[in-house]
Amino acid sequence: MGRGQHAEQNVACVGVDVALTRVFELFGKRWTGLIVAVLTHRPAYFAEVRRALPKISERMLSDRLSELVDAGLVVREVDPGPPLRVSYGLTEAGRAIRPALHELGKWAEEYLPGGGGCVEACEAAGLVTTESLGPEPCDGAA
Repeated sequence: MGRGQHAEQNVACVGVDVALTRVFELFGKRWTGLIVAVLTHRPAYFAEVRRALPKISERMLSDRLSELVDAGLVVREVDPGPPLRVSYGLTEAGRAIRPALHELGKWAEEYLPGGGGCVEACEAAGLVTTESLGPEPCDGAA
């Protein structure tokens, strides 16, 4: 079977949970999970999120934030200014993902080799901490 034929036969997601498929359609995109992680600590202005994720382009950040707003996980609020500023915060649905992100972080610490690059930038910017993702502070114990 040649490359691409499998998808053409409409057999994608056979045996895969439909709900998980929907989750990974959104969170499987680069940067999406990290943007949500930044916003789990507190609402943030566009520039603050950009500083927390220094390798993301402004266009990519704007696109991902728009997708998260459309998905109902993030709310976009315009501060009238001057200067005009836009802040982003999590909705109730967005805040509900915190425990799952915390568990994914614990899993990564245990099973994925190496360290993360963006986490240090988020912590340095004061936008996210290891403790902020969990339902209660993480003491590092497994």
